[in-house]
Amino acid sequence: MRNRRAALAALAGATSLALTLSACGSQDVGASPEGGTIGIAMPTQASERWIIDGKSVVDDVKGKGYQAKLVYGEDDPATQVSQIENLIKQGVDALIIAAIDNKSLNDVLEQAAAADIPVISYDRLILGTENVDYYVSFDNEQVGRLQARYIIDQLGLEDGKGPFNIELFAGSSDDNNTKYFFDGAMHLLQPYLDSDQLVVRSGQTALDEVTTLRWDGTTAQKRMTSILSESYGSRQVDAVLSPYDGMSLGILSALKSDGYGSGDKPLPIVTGQDAELASVKSIKADQQAQTVFKDPRLLAEVAADMADDILNDKTPKINNRRAYNNGVKAVPAYLLQPTSVDKTNYDYVLVAGGYYTDADLK
Repeated sequence: MRNRRAALAALAGATSLALTLSACGSQDVGASPEGGTIGIAMPTQASERWIIDGKSVVDDVKGKGYQAKLVYGEDDPATQVSQIENLIKQGVDALIIAAIDNKSLNDVLEQAAAADIPVISYDRLILGTENVDYYVSFDNEQVGRLQARYIIDQLGLEDGKGPFNIELFAGSSDDNNTKYFFDGAMHLLQPYLDSDQLVVRSGQTALDEVTTLRWDGTTAQKRMTSILSESYGSRQVDAVLSPYDGMSLGILSALKSDGYGSGDKPLPIVTGQDAELASVKSIKADQQAQTVFKDPRLLAEVAADMADDILNDKTPKINNRRAYNNGVKAVPAYLLQPTSVDKTNYDYVLVAGGYYTDADLK
Protein backbone atom coordinates (compact mmCIF):
# COMPACT_ATOMS: atom_id res chain seq x y z
CA MET A 1 0.00 0.00 0.00
CA ARG A 2 2.79 2.40 0.89
CA ASN A 3 4.42 2.21 -2.56
CA ARG A 4 1.11 2.78 -4.29
CA ARG A 5 0.29 5.71 -2.07
CA ALA A 6 3.73 7.22 -2.57
CA ALA A 7 3.17 7.11 -6.31
CA LEU A 8 -0.21 8.75 -5.89
CA ALA A 9 1.35 11.40 -3.69
CA ALA A 10 3.97 12.15 -6.32
CA LEU A 11 1.28 12.51 -8.94
CA ALA A 12 -0.79 14.75 -6.70
CA GLY A 13 2.28 16.82 -5.87
CA ALA A 14 2.96 17.48 -9.53
CA THR A 15 -0.45 19.07 -9.95
CA SER A 16 -0.98 20.52 -6.48
CA LEU A 17 -0.19 24.09 -7.51
CA ALA A 18 -3.06 23.98 -9.96
CA LEU A 19 -5.55 22.71 -7.42
CA THR A 20 -7.30 24.54 -4.61
CA LEU A 21 -10.09 23.57 -2.31
CA SER A 22 -13.23 25.24 -3.62
CA ALA A 23 -15.15 25.14 -0.35
CA CYS A 24 -14.71 27.59 2.52
CA GLY A 25 -12.30 27.24 5.41
CA SER A 26 -9.51 25.31 3.66
CA GLN A 27 -5.80 25.33 4.36
CA ASP A 28 -2.86 23.60 2.67
CA VAL A 29 -0.35 23.06 5.43
CA GLY A 30 3.24 21.96 4.97
CA ALA A 31 4.77 19.88 2.24
CA SER A 32 6.89 16.76 2.08
CA PRO A 33 8.33 15.47 -1.19
CA GLU A 34 8.62 11.94 0.22
CA GLY A 35 5.55 11.57 2.41
CA GLY A 36 1.99 11.41 1.22
CA THR A 37 -0.88 13.79 1.88
CA ILE A 38 -3.50 13.44 4.59
CA GLY A 39 -6.83 15.23 4.30
CA ILE A 40 -8.30 16.53 7.56
CA ALA A 41 -11.97 17.58 7.67
CA MET A 42 -13.09 19.42 10.81
CA PRO A 43 -16.63 20.65 11.62
CA THR A 44 -16.31 24.37 12.34
CA GLN A 45 -14.03 27.22 13.30
CA ALA A 46 -16.80 28.67 15.48
CA SER A 47 -15.70 26.36 18.30
CA GLU A 48 -12.35 26.88 19.97
CA ARG A 49 -12.12 23.16 20.50
CA TRP A 50 -12.15 22.30 16.78
CA ILE A 51 -9.57 24.96 15.95
CA ILE A 52 -7.21 23.38 18.48
CA ASP A 53 -7.98 19.89 17.14
CA GLY A 54 -7.29 20.94 13.56
CA LYS A 55 -3.97 22.55 14.43
CA SER A 56 -2.94 19.60 16.58
CA VAL A 57 -3.68 17.02 13.88
CA VAL A 58 -1.82 19.09 11.28
CA ASP A 59 1.21 19.41 13.55
CA ASP A 60 1.33 15.67 14.24
CA VAL A 61 0.80 14.73 10.59
CA LYS A 62 3.58 17.09 9.50
CA GLY A 63 5.82 15.68 12.22
CA LYS A 64 5.52 12.30 10.55
CA GLY A 65 6.57 13.66 7.17
CA TYR A 66 3.19 14.15 5.51
CA GLN A 67 1.57 17.09 3.85
CA ALA A 68 -1.73 18.10 5.45
CA LYS A 69 -4.80 19.57 3.81
CA LEU A 70 -7.10 20.96 6.50
CA VAL A 71 -10.68 22.02 5.81
CA TYR A 72 -13.50 23.33 8.00
CA GLY A 73 -17.12 22.78 6.96
CA GLU A 74 -18.49 25.57 9.19
CA ASP A 75 -21.28 23.31 10.46
CA ASP A 76 -22.78 22.84 6.98
CA PRO A 77 -22.99 19.13 6.06
CA ALA A 78 -23.20 19.84 2.32
CA THR A 79 -20.05 21.95 2.50
CA GLN A 80 -18.19 19.19 4.29
CA VAL A 81 -19.24 16.64 1.67
CA SER A 82 -17.99 18.94 -1.08
CA GLN A 83 -14.71 19.48 0.74
CA ILE A 84 -14.11 15.75 1.14
CA GLU A 85 -14.92 15.19 -2.53
CA ASN A 86 -12.25 17.76 -3.41
CA LEU A 87 -9.74 16.10 -1.13
CA ILE A 88 -10.39 12.77 -2.85
CA LYS A 89 -9.97 14.36 -6.29
CA GLN A 90 -6.66 15.83 -5.16
CA GLY A 91 -5.40 12.35 -4.37
CA VAL A 92 -4.98 12.45 -0.61
CA ASP A 93 -3.61 9.23 0.84
CA ALA A 94 -5.83 9.11 3.91
CA LEU A 95 -8.75 11.01 5.42
CA ILE A 96 -9.27 12.04 9.04
CA ILE A 97 -12.86 13.23 9.40
CA ALA A 98 -14.77 14.80 12.29
CA ALA A 99 -18.26 14.67 10.84
CA ILE A 100 -20.78 17.50 11.04
CA ASP A 101 -23.71 15.20 10.28
CA ASN A 102 -22.70 11.63 10.93
CA LYS A 103 -25.18 10.22 8.41
CA SER A 104 -24.42 12.51 5.47
CA LEU A 105 -21.11 11.06 4.30
CA ASN A 106 -22.10 7.66 2.90
CA ASP A 107 -21.88 8.58 -0.79
CA VAL A 108 -18.63 10.52 -0.55
CA LEU A 109 -17.00 7.75 1.48
CA GLU A 110 -17.91 5.31 -1.30
CA GLN A 111 -15.77 7.54 -3.51
CA ALA A 112 -12.96 7.33 -0.96
CA ALA A 113 -13.20 3.54 -0.88
CA ALA A 114 -13.14 3.36 -4.69
CA ALA A 115 -9.93 5.41 -4.60
CA ASP A 116 -8.45 3.13 -1.91
CA ILE A 117 -8.30 5.99 0.60
CA PRO A 118 -8.55 4.83 4.24
CA VAL A 119 -10.87 6.78 6.52
CA ILE A 120 -10.38 7.53 10.21
CA SER A 121 -13.47 8.81 12.00
CA TYR A 122 -12.27 11.48 14.41
CA ASP A 123 -14.12 11.94 17.72
CA ARG A 124 -17.57 11.66 16.10
CA LEU A 125 -18.40 8.21 14.76
CA ILE A 126 -19.58 8.21 11.13
CA LEU A 127 -22.73 6.12 10.82
CA GLY A 128 -24.35 3.89 8.22
CA THR A 129 -21.34 2.99 6.07
CA GLU A 130 -18.82 0.21 5.87
CA ASN A 131 -16.25 2.66 4.51
CA VAL A 132 -14.89 3.73 7.88
CA ASP A 133 -11.70 1.95 8.83
CA TYR A 134 -11.02 3.18 12.36
CA TYR A 135 -12.42 5.46 15.04
CA VAL A 136 -10.45 7.61 17.49
CA SER A 137 -12.16 9.33 20.39
CA PHE A 138 -12.46 9.57 24.14
CA ASP A 139 -14.58 7.24 26.25
CA ASN A 140 -17.79 9.15 25.60
CA GLU A 141 -19.95 7.39 28.16
CA GLN A 142 -17.30 8.23 30.74
CA VAL A 143 -17.68 11.91 29.83
CA GLY A 144 -21.35 11.73 30.83
CA ARG A 145 -20.54 9.76 33.94
CA LEU A 146 -18.03 12.38 35.06
CA GLN A 147 -20.61 15.13 34.62
CA ALA A 148 -23.24 13.15 36.54
CA ARG A 149 -20.80 12.14 39.25
CA TYR A 150 -19.93 15.78 39.83
CA ILE A 151 -23.60 16.68 40.30
CA ILE A 152 -24.14 13.72 42.63
CA ASP A 153 -21.14 14.59 44.79
CA GLN A 154 -21.81 18.33 44.95
CA LEU A 155 -25.46 17.87 45.92
CA GLY A 156 -24.69 15.12 48.45
CA LEU A 157 -27.16 12.72 46.86
CA GLU A 158 -25.37 9.63 48.15
CA ASP A 159 -25.85 11.04 51.67
CA GLY A 160 -29.59 11.19 51.12
CA LYS A 161 -29.85 14.95 50.60
CA GLY A 162 -32.61 16.40 48.47
CA PRO A 163 -34.93 16.79 46.75
CA PHE A 164 -33.16 19.03 44.25
CA ASN A 165 -34.34 20.45 40.95
CA ILE A 166 -32.33 19.56 37.86
CA GLU A 167 -32.68 20.22 34.14
CA LEU A 168 -31.17 18.06 31.42
CA PHE A 169 -29.49 19.13 28.19
CA ALA A 170 -27.96 16.99 25.46
CA GLY A 171 -25.93 17.66 22.34
CA SER A 172 -26.86 17.64 18.68
CA SER A 173 -29.18 14.90 17.47
CA ASP A 174 -27.01 14.30 14.39
CA ASP A 175 -23.88 13.62 16.47
CA ASN A 176 -23.49 10.01 17.55
CA ASN A 177 -21.59 11.09 20.67
CA THR A 178 -24.71 12.78 22.03
CA LYS A 179 -26.31 9.46 22.94
CA TYR A 180 -23.17 8.16 24.63
CA PHE A 181 -22.74 11.32 26.72
CA PHE A 182 -26.40 11.31 27.75
CA ASP A 183 -26.58 7.57 28.45
CA GLY A 184 -23.44 7.74 30.55
CA ALA A 185 -24.87 10.57 32.66
CA MET A 186 -28.33 9.07 33.00
CA HIS A 187 -26.93 5.72 34.10
CA LEU A 188 -25.86 7.48 37.30
CA LEU A 189 -28.64 10.08 37.60
CA GLN A 190 -31.65 7.87 36.88
CA PRO A 191 -31.80 6.20 40.34
CA TYR A 192 -32.06 9.65 41.95
CA LEU A 193 -34.78 10.67 39.50
CA ASP A 194 -36.65 7.47 40.31
CA SER A 195 -36.41 8.18 44.06
CA ASP A 196 -37.39 11.86 43.59
CA GLN A 197 -34.15 13.11 45.09
CA LEU A 198 -33.77 14.79 41.71
CA VAL A 199 -36.79 16.42 40.08
CA VAL A 200 -36.97 17.66 36.49
CA ARG A 201 -39.61 20.39 36.78
CA SER A 202 -39.90 20.80 33.01
CA GLY A 203 -40.72 17.12 32.63
CA GLN A 204 -38.25 16.95 29.73
CA THR A 205 -36.19 13.84 30.36
CA ALA A 206 -36.16 11.87 27.09
CA LEU A 207 -33.16 12.30 24.83
CA ASP A 208 -35.25 13.57 21.91
CA GLU A 209 -36.69 16.28 24.18
CA VAL A 210 -33.36 17.69 25.34
CA THR A 211 -31.06 17.66 22.28
CA THR A 212 -29.51 20.91 21.04
CA LEU A 213 -28.87 21.18 17.30
CA ARG A 214 -25.21 21.81 16.45
CA TRP A 215 -24.44 22.11 20.17
CA ASP A 216 -25.45 25.76 19.82
CA GLY A 217 -25.14 27.99 22.89
CA THR A 218 -27.85 30.40 21.79
CA THR A 219 -30.28 27.52 21.29
CA ALA A 220 -29.46 26.21 24.76
CA GLN A 221 -29.94 29.69 26.22
CA LYS A 222 -33.38 30.04 24.65
CA ARG A 223 -34.47 26.64 25.92
CA MET A 224 -33.24 27.39 29.44
CA THR A 225 -35.08 30.73 29.40
CA SER A 226 -38.27 28.96 28.37
CA ILE A 227 -37.88 26.32 31.07
CA LEU A 228 -37.39 28.94 33.77
CA SER A 229 -40.45 30.87 32.61
CA GLU A 230 -42.76 27.89 32.25
CA SER A 231 -41.68 25.53 35.03
CA TYR A 232 -40.05 27.36 37.92
CA GLY A 233 -41.76 30.50 39.15
CA SER A 234 -40.60 30.85 42.75
CA ARG A 235 -38.73 27.53 42.65
CA GLN A 236 -35.00 27.40 41.99
CA VAL A 237 -32.83 25.23 39.75
CA ASP A 238 -30.13 23.39 41.69
CA ALA A 239 -28.25 21.70 38.83
CA VAL A 240 -28.10 21.62 35.05
CA LEU A 241 -26.61 18.71 33.14
CA SER A 242 -24.92 20.43 30.20
CA PRO A 243 -22.78 18.34 27.85
CA TYR A 244 -20.65 21.10 26.28
CA ASP A 245 -19.03 24.36 27.39
CA GLY A 246 -20.52 26.49 24.59
CA MET A 247 -23.98 25.39 25.70
CA SER A 248 -23.08 25.86 29.37
CA LEU A 249 -22.30 29.53 28.86
CA GLY A 250 -25.63 30.03 27.08
CA ILE A 251 -27.43 28.28 29.93
CA LEU A 252 -25.62 30.44 32.47
CA SER A 253 -26.60 33.56 30.55
CA ALA A 254 -30.27 32.56 30.80
CA LEU A 255 -29.91 31.84 34.51
CA LYS A 256 -28.21 35.17 35.25
CA SER A 257 -30.91 37.01 33.29
CA ASP A 258 -33.42 35.36 35.64
CA GLY A 259 -31.59 36.67 38.71
CA TYR A 260 -29.38 33.70 39.51
CA GLY A 261 -25.96 34.51 40.87
CA SER A 262 -27.16 37.38 43.00
CA GLY A 263 -28.86 37.76 46.35
CA ASP A 264 -30.51 34.58 47.58
CA LYS A 265 -30.48 32.86 44.17
CA PRO A 266 -27.11 31.14 43.83
CA LEU A 267 -26.13 29.78 40.47
CA PRO A 268 -26.89 26.09 40.11
CA ILE A 269 -24.25 23.48 39.40
CA VAL A 270 -23.67 23.63 35.64
CA THR A 271 -21.45 21.00 34.01
CA GLY A 272 -19.67 21.18 30.66
CA GLN A 273 -17.16 19.61 28.32
CA ASP A 274 -14.00 20.54 26.38
CA ALA A 275 -12.36 22.96 28.85
CA GLU A 276 -12.76 25.87 26.45
CA LEU A 277 -11.02 29.01 27.66
CA ALA A 278 -14.17 31.04 28.33
CA SER A 279 -15.59 28.23 30.44
CA VAL A 280 -12.39 27.73 32.41
CA LYS A 281 -12.45 31.46 33.19
CA SER A 282 -16.09 31.01 34.21
CA ILE A 283 -15.12 28.16 36.53
CA LYS A 284 -12.38 30.30 38.01
CA ALA A 285 -15.01 33.02 38.63
CA ASP A 286 -17.35 30.58 40.43
CA GLN A 287 -19.98 30.52 37.69
CA GLN A 288 -19.76 27.35 35.60
CA ALA A 289 -19.00 24.59 38.08
CA GLN A 290 -17.27 21.87 36.06
CA THR A 291 -16.05 20.80 32.64
CA VAL A 292 -14.67 17.59 31.20
CA PHE A 293 -11.25 17.93 29.59
CA LYS A 294 -10.53 15.83 26.52
CA ASP A 295 -7.00 16.76 25.56
CA PRO A 296 -7.05 17.30 21.77
CA ARG A 297 -3.27 17.01 21.66
CA LEU A 298 -3.53 13.37 22.72
CA LEU A 299 -6.39 12.63 20.33
CA ALA A 300 -4.54 14.22 17.42
CA GLU A 301 -1.46 12.17 18.19
CA VAL A 302 -3.46 8.94 18.13
CA ALA A 303 -5.12 9.89 14.82
CA ALA A 304 -1.79 10.76 13.20
CA ASP A 305 -0.18 7.54 14.48
CA MET A 306 -3.11 5.55 13.14
CA ALA A 307 -2.91 7.15 9.68
CA ASP A 308 0.84 6.58 9.57
CA ASP A 309 0.44 2.92 10.52
CA ILE A 310 -2.20 2.37 7.84
CA LEU A 311 -0.09 3.97 5.15
CA ASN A 312 2.89 1.84 6.15
CA ASP A 313 0.91 -1.41 6.15
CA LYS A 314 1.05 -1.71 9.92
CA THR A 315 -1.89 -2.61 12.14
CA PRO A 316 -2.92 0.47 14.18
CA LYS A 317 -3.23 0.18 17.93
CA ILE A 318 -6.82 -0.17 19.12
CA ASN A 319 -8.34 -0.81 22.54
CA ASN A 320 -12.01 -1.30 21.68
CA ARG A 321 -13.30 -3.61 18.95
CA ARG A 322 -17.03 -3.91 19.51
CA ALA A 323 -18.56 -1.01 21.46
CA TYR A 324 -18.83 1.44 18.56
CA ASN A 325 -21.16 -0.03 15.97
CA ASN A 326 -22.10 2.44 13.24
CA GLY A 327 -25.14 0.49 12.09
CA VAL A 328 -23.21 -1.46 9.48
CA LYS A 329 -20.20 -2.73 11.38
CA ALA A 330 -18.33 -2.45 14.65
CA VAL A 331 -15.62 0.11 13.91
CA PRO A 332 -12.26 -0.69 15.58
CA ALA A 333 -11.53 2.14 17.98
CA TYR A 334 -8.91 3.69 20.18
CA LEU A 335 -10.45 5.47 23.17
CA LEU A 336 -8.74 7.91 25.51
CA GLN A 337 -9.83 8.79 29.04
CA PRO A 338 -11.32 12.22 29.88
CA THR A 339 -10.67 14.22 33.05
CA SER A 340 -13.13 16.10 35.25
CA VAL A 341 -12.02 19.69 35.90
CA ASP A 342 -13.36 22.22 38.41
CA LYS A 343 -11.98 25.06 40.51
CA THR A 344 -9.98 22.66 42.68
CA ASN A 345 -7.82 21.21 39.91
CA TYR A 346 -7.97 23.39 36.78
CA ASP A 347 -4.56 24.87 37.57
CA TYR A 348 -2.93 21.46 37.89
CA VAL A 349 -4.64 19.83 34.91
CA LEU A 350 -4.71 22.70 32.42
CA VAL A 351 -1.93 25.11 33.42
CA ALA A 352 0.68 22.72 34.79
CA GLY A 353 -0.27 20.42 31.92
CA GLY A 354 0.72 23.10 29.42
CA TYR A 355 -2.71 23.50 27.82
CA TYR A 356 -3.20 27.07 29.06
CA THR A 357 -0.92 29.61 30.72
CA ASP A 358 -1.71 31.73 33.78
CA ALA A 359 -1.88 34.71 31.41
CA ASP A 360 -4.53 32.95 29.31
CA LEU A 361 -6.80 32.66 32.33
CA LYS A 362 -6.62 36.30 33.42
